[in-house]
Amino acid sequence: MPGTLSFDDLKSRVTNGTIDTVLVCLIDMQGRLMGKRFHAVNFVESSYKETHCCNYLLATDLEMATPDGYASTSWQAGYGDYVMKPDLGTIRLIPWLAGTAMVLCDVIDHHTHEPVPHSPRAVLKKQIARAEAMGLDVMMATELEFFLFEKSFDQIRKEGFQNLEPISGYNEDYHILQTTKEENVMRPIRNHLFAAGLPIENSKGEAEAGQEELNIRYDKALNCADHHTIAKHAIKEIAWQNGHAATFLPKWHQDRVGSSSHVHQSVWKDGEPLFYDKSDKLGMSELMKNYMAGLIAYSSDYTYFLAPYVNSYKRFAKGSFAPTKAVWSVDNRTASFRLCGDGTKAVRVECRIGGADMNPYLAQAAMLAAGLKGIEDKMELAPAAAGDAYGNEIAKDVPRTLNAARDTLKNSAFLREAFGDDVVDHYTRAAEWEQEEFDRAVTDWEVARGFERA
Repeated sequence: MPGTLSFDDLKSRVTNGTIDTVLVCLIDMQGRLMGKRFHAVNFVESSYKETHCCNYLLATDLEMATPDGYASTSWQAGYGDYVMKPDLGTIRLIPWLAGTAMVLCDVIDHHTHEPVPHSPRAVLKKQIARAEAMGLDVMMATELEFFLFEKSFDQIRKEGFQNLEPISGYNEDYHILQTTKEENVMRPIRNHLFAAGLPIENSKGEAEAGQEELNIRYDKALNCADHHTIAKHAIKEIAWQNGHAATFLPKWHQDRVGSSSHVHQSVWKDGEPLFYDKSDKLGMSELMKNYMAGLIAYSSDYTYFLAPYVNSYKRFAKGSFAPTKAVWSVDNRTASFRLCGDGTKAVRVECRIGGADMNPYLAQAAMLAAGLKGIEDKMELAPAAAGDAYGNEIAKDVPRTLNAARDTLKNSAFLREAFGDDVVDHYTRAAEWEQEEFDRAVTDWEVARGFERA
């Protein structure tokens, strides 16, 4: 892809003066880019080998607070260092920032020199290695939904996040006229990301005023997560550069549609789709059926990784295109798992549970672990659900609160086997802290409802 660079390419551009800054980034628990801006000469001379960061970066919340209760790091332990090890295969141009390249890092324990097990990239890499040991190549694609607003991040923050006005005035789902008005933001998003080496397919208006969707071509699972994270970061920066704000909050208003992040999954080997069987009525191989059975059976266990905050669960509502029932169906957007491309080599499963706030590495890793478990145990796929899945009274519910998802995560023998106790305990604590912080808050709704009448 254009925009991706080898280390030698980077050195050449640094020498000729076209690159002067390298962003050296890790992915934090929330799926954000954290790191340092290196002078490019320093990076190509020495820092390409490694740099360091405080280990609290993988034990914070959205506010960068340092809650207690983590085994990996604490005030008592003194907050030491992690090693940020640049993955030189991820070097790319960042065209929306002058003279800038980026590299993503793996996070290494300073003492053991092993990958930090709860770092999001390591969590996904572990499951990819499991798949590869089984002779499987995992391909994934994510859809990024988000809202654009009239005002900038700074204006909205200074006004207390009140009276938010989307960039458009009406539902713009597939609407060419309305999205033309937003091309001053969306065109540079598409073009800059393509120039950065991301295989951008398209953008479109989504099902609400000011709501957008960006689609990126499927790729190997790790590349997919890298692309998702870089795109999400870029969307915020490019919106900011154009005087607007972009949010990936799953539900920013009770009367507005939520923002999701659907994940498409398939398994290949040597360039051939292992999910496809031309003799099957729907084109589904037995391996695909086993994989999907695992996805569905363990969906409650890993819902936290698809919906990691209190707000995440405000999406799940009947008739909202956000699923509430853990069933699969054929090309049916009311189900949690939608069979796409039935009868063709493009047959795949789309998980519709995840919100726009998910960390793609953790979400993809959890679903891959479930799918692989389904294959290992030769799990049998139940018949497809038909009709409106919201009204399916027999089907298992998707966890509807962060507390419920935390409990299923904490008690999941499957995830403890796949991820390890330390990783499950780490993210269980993250869920607990998020709930504790929300429980301390007094919301506008409570004040307005009870100020006079209580």
